[in-house]
Amino acid sequence: MSEDIVIRVLLLPFALLYGIGVGFRNFLYRTGVLRSVRFDLPVISVGNMTVGGTGKSPHIEYLMRWLDQYLEVAVLSRGYGRKTEGFRDVYPTDTVDLVGDEPLQFKRKFPEIPIVVSESRALGIPELVKRNPNTQCVLLDDAFQHLAVTPGLNILLTEYSRPFTRDWLLPAGRLREWRYGYKRADVIVVTKCPFELDGRQRQKMVDELDLYPRQKVFFTRYKYSTLYDFLRPDLYRALDLNTDVLLVSAIANSDYLLNYLGQEARMIETLEFEDHHYFEEKDLTELKRRFDLISSTNKIIVTTEKDSMRMGIHKDFFWANKLPLYILPVEVAFMDQDELAFQQYIKHFLLDFKV
Repeated sequence: MSEDIVIRVLLLPFALLYGIGVGFRNFLYRTGVLRSVRFDLPVISVGNMTVGGTGKSPHIEYLMRWLDQYLEVAVLSRGYGRKTEGFRDVYPTDTVDLVGDEPLQFKRKFPEIPIVVSESRALGIPELVKRNPNTQCVLLDDAFQHLAVTPGLNILLTEYSRPFTRDWLLPAGRLREWRYGYKRADVIVVTKCPFELDGRQRQKMVDELDLYPRQKVFFTRYKYSTLYDFLRPDLYRALDLNTDVLLVSAIANSDYLLNYLGQEARMIETLEFEDHHYFEEKDLTELKRRFDLISSTNKIIVTTEKDSMRMGIHKDFFWANKLPLYILPVEVAFMDQDELAFQQYIKHFLLDFKV
C-alpha cells in the first residue's frame, strides 16, 4: 500500500466527521430549515467540488470577456485571503490584503466591470445592484457550496486529470462535500484537458460523471499567452528551448503549467508554495538564492497572474536585485465545437430568464 493511501486511510475518520457536518448543513438547506434566496436578475455561479486547481479564475474571465460585449455584467467574490471584512468594491489600485488576489486580478484586467467582495453573497448581491443599478447579470466566483443563494445557473468545474469522481473528502482528499453534491450543477465543465482529446476519451469522462438528463457537459483546456515583464508590463518575451526557467507558484495544482513549460523551455526549476500563499521576505530570499544557483546566462523567473498579485508589494525587491520576473497569462479554450454549444446554452438561459 502506497504512503499516500496509508495517510488517506488514517485520515478517513476525520473525513467522515467533516462529511457528516457538511451533509447535515446541506440537508438543512434541502428541507428548508435554512433558507436560500433567489434574485430577480440572472445569477451565474462558477465553482467546484474541491479546494482548488480546477481553473475558476480563467473561466470567470472567459465569461466576463464574452458577456461584457452584450450585457452589463458584474462579479461578486468572497475575496479569499483578504484581511478585511464585509462588502467592498474592488479598485485596480487595491492590494491583495484589502480584496484578495483573484478579485484584484479580475479588476486589473477588466477595470470597467464592477468587481466586489463580500463573505455573504445573499447580502452582497443586493448591495452590488444598489451601487450598480444597470447590472444585468451577476457572476458568482467560487460559490458552489454557498447554498444561501440559489443561482439561476450553476456551473461546476472539474479537472480532467483529477475529477471529483475519484476524490476523497477533506482532509483525506480535496472534496469540500460529498460527491453527490454535483447533482446541483446545471453545467459541468471538464477543465485542463489534454490538447489532443479524442472522442473515446470524452465519452469515457462523460460516462464517469454519470450526468443527469438536464445536465450539460463541456470540455476546456488552457491557452497560454506571451510572457510579460512583472516590472514593465509593456515588455514581452517569448519562451524558447534555450531558456532556463525558475517557476515560482502558489496555486493548487501546477502540473498542467509544468507540462506546458516543459515543452517550451530548456530546463524548469520549481519553487512552490501553498495556494494563495502570501510571499514574505524569507520567500524572496530563497527565490533569489534558487535563481542564482541556475548556472545558465539565459534564465528567467516565471509566475502566474494570480501569484503576481501577491508579489505586487515586493516590487522594490525585484528592482533592487535586477531579477527578471515574467508573468504567464492564461485563457480558456474550448475543445472541438464546445464553445459554440456553451455560448448557445448561456444565451438561452439569459433570454429565457424569468423572475
